[in-house]
Amino acid sequence: MKENPSHSGAGARSGLYPPLEPFRQQVMEMPGGHRVYVEQCGRPDGAPVVVLHGGPGGGCSPGMRRFFDPGHYRAILFDQRGCGRSSPNACVENNTTWDLVADIERIREELKVDRWVVFGGSWGACLALVYAQTHPERVRALVLRGVFTMTKAELDWFYGGGAGGFWPEPWTSFAQMIPEAERHDLIGAYHRRLFGADQAEQIRFARAWAGWESALAVLDPGEARGQPSSAYSLAFARLENHYFINGGFLDGDGHILRNMARIGRIPGHIVQGRYDMICPPHTAHALHQAWPGSTLRMVTNAGHALSEPGISAELVAIMDALRG
Repeated sequence: MKENPSHSGAGARSGLYPPLEPFRQQVMEMPGGHRVYVEQCGRPDGAPVVVLHGGPGGGCSPGMRRFFDPGHYRAILFDQRGCGRSSPNACVENNTTWDLVADIERIREELKVDRWVVFGGSWGACLALVYAQTHPERVRALVLRGVFTMTKAELDWFYGGGAGGFWPEPWTSFAQMIPEAERHDLIGAYHRRLFGADQAEQIRFARAWAGWESALAVLDPGEARGQPSSAYSLAFARLENHYFINGGFLDGDGHILRNMARIGRIPGHIVQGRYDMICPPHTAHALHQAWPGSTLRMVTNAGHALSEPGISAELVAIMDALRG
């Protein structure tokens, strides 16, 4: 095992490929009343890679297509249940980690893929690990960014004041939405409002939930960003909260690290921002230590987001190297 410190700073060129248009788009009917949007881009007969977006509830974006050489890869992206172009929007019924793992397998079978590279960041890294531990024979390699493993310690860090100690201004705005008597459990307090009967209240608290995470996504936020739509905020906040309050529907705290022996022989490539406030580096380091087949690239001047230039550069370099 060897860590590979990155020298790609925040000003490094990302090396991203030009924006691509999908060569195929479809909607797949899934059990439980969900319709899941799937797109493919790049080379139709290329090496398959499936992209797992963050959140839960973040959805895919065109920028996620730009990490893969279109002359080599067949990139498969999909919006997970309840978000993006999948429907019904913000629906948490029949929406668990295990439903998503089953959806990934249905997509693989529908697209006639034998084995693929699994590429995911943040929640997408968590889902990638659970999928690989469930179906190791279907995974050629894992490429993970901003590692999250759905432990209580990780959730306590972000929703219990740890990250707020570094970003007190947005933390105060986020926490003070809730009466003081309920602030000992912000995930539970937001849950009551995100799933309450008042639609306007749902949207107001969804925007606050999404805004707290967005504020900490990059090392240097620069100018203020635009507000996401109500539909996006509602899907993002409700789905994240639903998964978090249920511990990701996993088998107890620490499920992923306890099951690393299942994927010990799968090559893993971990890219982590040194100053990631949403998913701190100690989780990526612990994963690397438990995974003999992995490398860890710690990007010196980067936070959490896929768009951080140093993180983008490392991910493109890894995918280029996997071309063989």
